[in-house]
Amino acid sequence: MTSILFLSNASNRLHAAAAWLAAAWQERKAVLVFAPERDVAERLDHLLWTQHATGFLPHCRADSPLAAETPILIADNLDRLPQDRCLLNLSNEVPPGFSRFEQLVEIVSIDDRDSVPARDRFRFYRERGYAMDTRNVAADA
Repeated sequence: MTSILFLSNASNRLHAAAAWLAAAWQERKAVLVFAPERDVAERLDHLLWTQHATGFLPHCRADSPLAAETPILIADNLDRLPQDRCLLNLSNEVPPGFSRFEQLVEIVSIDDRDSVPARDRFRFYRERGYAMDTRNVAADA
């Protein structure tokens, strides 16, 4: 069954996502980022190119020819899955087919436009019996 990690109270959802992806990359964890909104995907892509002056987070779009050899993939849909280990959800909806993944990560900011739908997702997962872990990242983001 999918384990679910909620990282809450981020001051900025995308910066917290980039920081979490950097930590995941240090562990060489493959991650599929679900970002169905084009502007969210583009801003995250830009952050991953510019966030670390001394580092590089290897990433690309899930439909890129380089996707098979890239550990961090940004996808606007989950129709074709290049991997099923870890899904980072940057949408405000329950990602379709999330239960195919070993782990689902939800990053929640303090912005009501983000936190209110996140509460609904949290309730959805909990009511269905998923293993849930929550961490406050207020100091990290």
